[in-house]
Amino acid sequence: MASVPFMKDPTPENNFDVGDTVEVLADHDKGGDRVRGWVRGIVVQVDAKMVAVQFRGNVYLTDGWMVPDHILWFPQNSTNLRAPAKTKTGKSISGKADLL
Repeated sequence: MASVPFMKDPTPENNFDVGDTVEVLADHDKGGDRVRGWVRGIVVQVDAKMVAVQFRGNVYLTDGWMVPDHILWFPQNSTNLRAPAKTKTGKSISGKADLL
């Protein structure tokens, strides 16, 4: 097959992979109360533009409705989606050491 020239490598540049632990800024249940804050979830699907995150507890849409399947979708570059915060030992909450 002939080589096809391109300006940019067609390899997708995903920030997250399926199975990654992430933190999401969302409305959720905490201690019997509904709060807005960072909650941990697991990436269950990734495509070129979006990331699906599933949670163990209840999460809510911005208009107040509870999400029945506990899955929220975010754009890859969303400011409401981040890698887990590091603990005092230098490891991320997921238990994997972050390499610098």
